[in-house]
Amino acid sequence: MDWTVPGGLAAGLLISTVTAPAGVSGAVFLLPVQLSVFGVPNPAVTPTNLLFNVVAGPGALWRYRHDGALRGDLARRLVLGTLPGVVLGAALRVFALPGPDVFRLLIAALLLPLGPWLCLRALTPAHHRPPPTGELSPRTLTGLALIVGVVGGVYGIGGGSLLGPILAGRGLPVARVAPAALAATFATSLVGAAAYALLSFVSSADVTPNWWLGLACGTGGLIGGYLGARLQPRLPERGLRLLLGTLATALGVLYAAQTLR
Repeated sequence: MDWTVPGGLAAGLLISTVTAPAGVSGAVFLLPVQLSVFGVPNPAVTPTNLLFNVVAGPGALWRYRHDGALRGDLARRLVLGTLPGVVLGAALRVFALPGPDVFRLLIAALLLPLGPWLCLRALTPAHHRPPPTGELSPRTLTGLALIVGVVGGVYGIGGGSLLGPILAGRGLPVARVAPAALAATFATSLVGAAAYALLSFVSSADVTPNWWLGLACGTGGLIGGYLGARLQPRLPERGLRLLLGTLATALGVLYAAQTLR
């Protein structure tokens, strides 16, 4: 273990505290830390990321539920769409996509324009903004969640980091989107981690998570997620949109750099 446990605990705590108010679990930013700092092999990094989401998720979700932010059917629709997608994504990751560069490029192509646009929209005075596009239909929302679930299963990111910017870009309040996105992330990560556990019996690839690191990061994320969710009601909508836009932009740049290096 050496410094892995305290290092993972600190990384999970810091990342989740910043990302939870925007509905992002932090796993997307933890992944490069696992690869570069802790040396987790590929593709074991994906189930380790999912393990982080499973352990860390209840912290923010408990706080959001306590505040009444999980009411409504948005979370339910996102969960129902992403669950089958993450199972398919896990199978693709193990048997067809040991190096998912195509998915990284697709995510970068989506988030690089979307992130700055969210920031610009947040900084534009209200009377100069275009009217919100409006909510997606239930069928479209479920289809979008399914696609995001596949991507999340491939890369171990749960899906909330993609659903959050997309739905906020449609004009939905971040305070409503964030709890639903984190609920979808937690549910899909739970199913995805179980899928990888089963696939480890039929695959020669190293798809067993790094248990010590995943649990340490997840424990830090559990605390950080609760703190971030508690902080969210104190942040203005403009600040939340700026945070989400900044995180989306950083993630797009990160994935583009990883693919093109």
